[in-house]
Amino acid sequence: MTTPEAEQPHAPRPEARLEQAVRAAEQALIEYEIAVETFRVEVENFSRLHEQRLGPLYLRLEELDAEIAEATAARTGDPEDVRRAEEARANVLPIPGVEELMHGWMDGHGLYPEAAAMLTDQAVRPPERVRPGEEARKLYRELARKAHPDLAQEEDERARREEFITRVNAAYARGDEALLKELAEEWAAGPVPPERRPSPAEELYARLEWLSQRKELLNLVARELEDGAIAGMLRLAPDDPDALLEEIAEKLRADITRREAELAALLEQG
Repeated sequence: MTTPEAEQPHAPRPEARLEQAVRAAEQALIEYEIAVETFRVEVENFSRLHEQRLGPLYLRLEELDAEIAEATAARTGDPEDVRRAEEARANVLPIPGVEELMHGWMDGHGLYPEAAAMLTDQAVRPPERVRPGEEARKLYRELARKAHPDLAQEEDERARREEFITRVNAAYARGDEALLKELAEEWAAGPVPPERRPSPAEELYARLEWLSQRKELLNLVARELEDGAIAGMLRLAPDDPDALLEEIAEKLRADITRREAELAALLEQG
């Protein structure tokens, strides 16, 4: 005959619920990091596309503003007009020391290749459109979940994961689906990480605190991205940002046409 004590289930370990909470928090943080990183890649790639397509147009507008101001100053001789012309020209001139940093991005005349092509009536090379596709997103999410450094307890395993995730992030940023597939195969064939050992309660509390701090840091990163002008543009046309860029480009080209006409009129008067 069993005693009432024998019929009672074993009491759970005191830290069991805490350990479960830590695991849940880790998975939630990983999901959040994936979302923030995906958003960062989208913003970064759209920013690059924005600069490639619209940068030459903005540059042409600045040059026309400077030439209009200079033509006005030459015609009136007014000191205020001269000051405005100098300021307008200063906005166009490259910042000292930047040429070295921009080596490979500008040609010998200090112009972006797209700008040089536009000013010489050559065809502008379409910029590369880098936006990770659905399959790349899926692969990235799976790899981030499986190989995230926060899932490792040993330093060697954490270092291995950090090096691997760095390569995963780089491939995702380029939208390189083929490389992501190769990385998925590499991870599947790699050493199986050891199972996580139970941690003492105080270590679990410390882990939760670190996870909370990490989430706050990610909140700041996400907020900074969301508050940026590029993210605002993406929100205007999340499904077709290319069409938004073309719409802006059309308006800029119209502004260029008006300024060119204004400059031509000034030069005729002079």
